[in-house]
Amino acid sequence: MDDKKLAIIATKGSLDWAYPPFILASTAAALGYETQIFFTFYGLVLLKKKLNLQVTSLGNPAMPMPMPVPVFMQAMPGMQAMMSSMMKAKMKKKGVASVEELRDLCLEAEVKMVACEMTVQLFDFDKKDFIDDIEYAGATTFFQFAGESDISLYI
Repeated sequence: MDDKKLAIIATKGSLDWAYPPFILASTAAALGYETQIFFTFYGLVLLKKKLNLQVTSLGNPAMPMPMPVPVFMQAMPGMQAMMSSMMKAKMKKKGVASVEELRDLCLEAEVKMVACEMTVQLFDFDKKDFIDDIEYAGATTFFQFAGESDISLYI
């Protein structure tokens, strides 16, 4: 039986969107899948050494809150930081691994992480700001892997 492969495209760089690619990739790797994540556009910030991720409560009515917060209040200065702080505290209390811990777990499990070279250039990112053990490549590199994958996910 051939090895199974999972290809993930990570396009979002907020706290709430950081978890799915790392959880799915680390789980797939633990199950024996050869796994690759292609980080592009805003998802590329998930590869930075220093993360300052915030939740995206505005426009996300499904986000469970301890008390209802009207949309107009979510747009007020400081609300995103406050909601992010609340979410991080809740995750810590519930024993949920941090994004950094999940990312490290993926690296230990040999999940291949690829930074989109075009996005690095587009946003004038400095490669020294990114973690080690990642590759830089274009979409064609991702498609080579995704074309052979059993599962491809867009997150």
